[in-house]
Amino acid sequence: MNRKLSIMAMLTAMAAILMFFERELPLMPGFLKFDLSEIPILIGAFAFGPLSAIMMELVKNLIHLPFSTTAGVGQFANFVTGILFAGTAGLIYQRYKTRKGAVLSMAVGTLVMTVGTSFLNYFLFLRLYGLLAGFPLEAIIGMAAKVNPNVADKESLIVWAFIPFNLFKGLCVSILTFMIYKPISTLIHTKTSPKTQQNCAPQ
Repeated sequence: MNRKLSIMAMLTAMAAILMFFERELPLMPGFLKFDLSEIPILIGAFAFGPLSAIMMELVKNLIHLPFSTTAGVGQFANFVTGILFAGTAGLIYQRYKTRKGAVLSMAVGTLVMTVGTSFLNYFLFLRLYGLLAGFPLEAIIGMAAKVNPNVADKESLIVWAFIPFNLFKGLCVSILTFMIYKPISTLIHTKTSPKTQQNCAPQ
């Protein structure tokens, strides 16, 4: 248990650090920031299950809460988005712990995240940005329209900004996680041998 908590803490710290390196993407509005903080969370979801991923996602966003410029709305949205992605992927991978299972879990996680955040942005997140963070919907649509003239209202904002962004994010995180998870998983699940334990015991 102590080893599991230590690894979770390390993965959470890595996720929190990666979240500071968020970047804007070409052809995407400036309020959509891309980062790779979901990679350590997804690794934790595969290694320890969806509940662990939820805990890690929560702590990661609590760490970033004091630095929020959106009255915490951005952190709340990131937390829910991470649960939809990593939580779903971790839940499926628990049942199918194979390479194909990993691909399936990340593909489904990406789709669940994309569809789920589309509805949440439409009915909740965009409203919260206006009410709590001082970013009215009209301003958000205007920012998106500057980089994509197809954006003209809330519906087209979802279709031409949020959906492509989340599909791209899910794809990038999934590919990178798939490439690095196996060696990292070996390290995570390697247990100290009895001989090593004896050598490390107090004399």
